[in-house]
Amino acid sequence: MGLITPVDPVPVGDLGKVHFVGIGGAGMSGVAKIMLARGICVSGSDSADSVLLGELAAAGARVHVGHAAENLGDADTVVATSAIRPGNPELVEAERRGLRVLHRAAALASLMQGYQGVAVAGTHGKTTTTSMITTVLLHSGADPSYVIGGILAETGLGAARGAGPAFVVEADESDGSFLMFAPDAAVVTSVEADHLDNYGTLAAIEAAFAAFARRIRPGGVLLACADNPGARALASAVPAGVTALTYGTADGASYQIAQIETRGMQTALTVTGGPDTVLAEAGPVRLKIAVPGRHNALNAAAAFGLTVQLGVAVGDAIAGLAAYRGARRRMELTGEADGVQVIDSYAHHPTELAADLAAAREVAAGGRVIAIFQPHLFSRTRLFAADFGAALGDADEVLVLDVYAAREDPEPGVTGKLISDAVPGGRAAFMPDRAAVPAAAASLAKPGDLVLTMGAGDVTRLGPLIVAALRDRAGEL
Repeated sequence: MGLITPVDPVPVGDLGKVHFVGIGGAGMSGVAKIMLARGICVSGSDSADSVLLGELAAAGARVHVGHAAENLGDADTVVATSAIRPGNPELVEAERRGLRVLHRAAALASLMQGYQGVAVAGTHGKTTTTSMITTVLLHSGADPSYVIGGILAETGLGAARGAGPAFVVEADESDGSFLMFAPDAAVVTSVEADHLDNYGTLAAIEAAFAAFARRIRPGGVLLACADNPGARALASAVPAGVTALTYGTADGASYQIAQIETRGMQTALTVTGGPDTVLAEAGPVRLKIAVPGRHNALNAAAAFGLTVQLGVAVGDAIAGLAAYRGARRRMELTGEADGVQVIDSYAHHPTELAADLAAAREVAAGGRVIAIFQPHLFSRTRLFAADFGAALGDADEVLVLDVYAAREDPEPGVTGKLISDAVPGGRAAFMPDRAAVPAAAASLAKPGDLVLTMGAGDVTRLGPLIVAALRDRAGEL
């Protein structure tokens, strides 16, 4: 895929008519929706029809199913992502015509000009933290614009144009495109080894995040997770005039977390502000969120700390987080049947699997946890097979699907079996036939157990089928 070279944002008025290659993706469709709301003429194509394509067409976009050179029409600017291959006929045609071609992040950076930019970056927790910040701002009356890499359960949207001054974005580090942004405020949740197909080494990832921290505007703020060494180190990377704060359970965190309690799908935590925070005089506050897990307590503290630093009243921030109902595929309850809960998780990195399995263990409250994991990317599977196996060892039973290929070509010998073989105790089975998974899960799960579907691919589609299989087992209609 390769790393993206940052460019200066193009003024919105200079974009002209904009064509999106792959407009049906979660991130691309969000940018397209906001452009439509701002009166920009939008067209786009995708390989398959979808609900998002229908929504964009209803909003005024000219959409096509399938890619062809003629789909560009009279476009002035073409927007694509790193997932679009160079031989795509629309990209080839754009190059032939000499059209401006922008990465999605560059197009988003154009839309953010003139707003108070808020960017959330990190190898884990971006979507949830961005969603929480957006929810707090919505409930405080700030009416932000936002583009999230997921769907807010509360609004059913992943992007919207607001009337307020803030523009909140999830900043993707995977291809380096987060360096397109120059935010006024930023959160960094974690800096760990991932996307090594692009970066090669952890040191290169750390250098990219340091460059991101240096792009925060003077007078701005960085809030970094003190519990993650890579994120904590960024406090010394910010330029002069930027306030660097931290959050977490670690000693000395600016927003100190304590007394984390999880009950079912609910989590509560206490946050105390240090002398360099706006919470210093308010004393400890108790936050409650409707999502489980210690990692979500960290995300909530980040959202709380950043929003109060931006001027949201403490009481409004507490109420906004209490109103948060999650983001799609982030420990989202799919359904329950015959005494078994089925929850869906987007986790696709060993650290994320470990965090969501720990949260699932708390939700199961004594029941077993059955993990169904679909690896994402051949390179990630090859590089992290042992780590995936170790993380999945926290489940009682494991079913591993084959690799979801996404943007990569298959690699000889790289299958989900590399991971299932790495799970300790012989508690994992490799299931290359995904059609057999719902029945297998239903045969394993007992009343009181929890089934967790995990991965960044289409494993989410199995959740409803597992619920249906459990209902059939119980004789439910």
